[in-house]
Amino acid sequence: MAPPVPLLALHEAKVAFGQRPLFNSLSMGLSRGDRACLVGRNGSGKSTLLKVLAGVLELDGGSRFVQPGITVAYLPQDPHFEPGGSVADHVAAGLGADHSDDPMTRHQVDAILARLNLDGARQLAELSGGEGRRCALARALIIEPDVLLLDEPTNHLDLPTIEWIEDELARFKGALLVISHDRTFLNNLTRNTLWLDRGRVQRLDKSFAHFEDWSQELLDREAQEQHRLDRQIHREEKWLLRGVTARRKRNEGRLARLQDLRAKRRDWLSAPGTAKLAVDTAAGGGDLVIEAKEISKSFPNNAGGDKKIIENFSTRIKRGERIGILGPNGAGKSTLVKMLIGKLAPDGGSVKLGTNLKPVYFDQRRESLDPETTLWRSLAPDGGDSIMVQGVQRHVVAYLRDFLFEDDQARQPVRTLSGGEKNRLLLSRLFANPSNLIVLDEPTNDLDMETLDLLLDVLDNYKGTLLLVSHDRDFLDRLVTSIIAVEGEGEVQEYVGGYSDYLAKRASETGKERAPLVQAKAQRQDKPERSKGGARKLSYKDQRELDALPGKMEKISTRMAELETALNDPKLYEGDPKAFSSLAAELDAARNELNAAEERWLELEEQQEALSSNRTAD
Repeated sequence: MAPPVPLLALHEAKVAFGQRPLFNSLSMGLSRGDRACLVGRNGSGKSTLLKVLAGVLELDGGSRFVQPGITVAYLPQDPHFEPGGSVADHVAAGLGADHSDDPMTRHQVDAILARLNLDGARQLAELSGGEGRRCALARALIIEPDVLLLDEPTNHLDLPTIEWIEDELARFKGALLVISHDRTFLNNLTRNTLWLDRGRVQRLDKSFAHFEDWSQELLDREAQEQHRLDRQIHREEKWLLRGVTARRKRNEGRLARLQDLRAKRRDWLSAPGTAKLAVDTAAGGGDLVIEAKEISKSFPNNAGGDKKIIENFSTRIKRGERIGILGPNGAGKSTLVKMLIGKLAPDGGSVKLGTNLKPVYFDQRRESLDPETTLWRSLAPDGGDSIMVQGVQRHVVAYLRDFLFEDDQARQPVRTLSGGEKNRLLLSRLFANPSNLIVLDEPTNDLDMETLDLLLDVLDNYKGTLLLVSHDRDFLDRLVTSIIAVEGEGEVQEYVGGYSDYLAKRASETGKERAPLVQAKAQRQDKPERSKGGARKLSYKDQRELDALPGKMEKISTRMAELETALNDPKLYEGDPKAFSSLAAELDAARNELNAAEERWLELEEQQEALSSNRTAD
């Protein structure tokens, strides 16, 4: 069976920045039905590759192919907006129509803005980072593209919006390629993995959940090949020492092969190193770090009243605890953190801080970084060429190497760095200072997977106390000891465990067994209530269907689990590719069937609740 013709492809693509080639002779393609993630280290060229695929960046060599009639949509990592204009106008412009004049376009725009919780009348200049990302995403989705390219779509978004995007992309029928650091997002969404490593793309037709085992297998195989290469070079160099003057023409070919072997070895040796993150725990401090009693905070709203942010919340945080703080954007997470660490006074209640606290604070906005200052001066603002790290004097350049910076970057201004590099620079500054309390506000944004793992290991071994504001579900699950959920309208609750424990507890509190359905239901727009003179209960047919749907969904879920187990067998694809393709198609169909069943279940449940409310009102 011939492979499918790609919708979008690169052939022998070449891109260089100055004298530094980013990738050379890179070939890849995306076909209909691909649901792929692009992974690789910070600086490997992931965002550049997406720009090339989107047609935003020209190639230095090679070619880009787009099937005729295909629509490609692209969400950049940091969306930029032209000054002036509203959110609705910006989104409508994606359709090539005037939002104010076309009723159909206006309806489409209003619908997608409602689903992303955006006010179409807002001016683009007023948007926060998360709002701007949602606005750019709305413009990408509204055109219903054949190929969708997303660069860190979950950055600066809250969990309800991330879950909505997951649900929306799960229904997307075109080719999808996404860059993200959110493991849970990728595990839930992908079925293909593209690894960009040292200028080449390697493909695995399995979800991101299989990436670590697969990449380690490739690296182990490469290490064995490098060992054989070293031995071959050693033999060739011994031959070279004996001279090549005799039989010169025949020996010149062998000499050229030796030079090729050396070049190949240089490529291996020039591969990026591993970050060496470490944090210095300050001595001292008591067992109690923070004690909050019945704290409350409100801010004036536009209606002339007060908006409750936190109401009567109490907690005791002890030394060594790792607290995750989550909630929708704008609910008051940052306000709560500032009150807990003493930077903002509560309206009511009290906060007591432990003795000899030495806190460090990671700000997701990176406001403490001067874009015009060099990396060198960011670490050594008072001059000199060294800093103290964990009681040891370190040269600035050597310390920057620990965080995967090249030597020549030390003299470059901060504004030249990527988002992930800025985060690594900020972490390098924070971790150089002894502390016994670390406050991290969205530290995982823009970091690659390997640096995330190292950061997690460092924080897991940290002897001090950690307050972590994050929407990264996997990071929370693997690190924190309890969750403080800022729910909005002043409600703040604390739960023992990680994110999964929080979800399970919340589901039990709402009396629903299927937590994802509860979340999906909360995200749906309310439907108009029926008049009291209408039907009082579901029809016999609808009631029968509602009663049968839970069993049907369970049956589909069981079959999906069986299919996923079968597809996870590496021998299946090698031994019977046709059977693998057939099972993969069946799994995709089962997902669609489950989505349709869940939607129907929600629709009938809402109808039943509305009818029940009408009967009660009567």
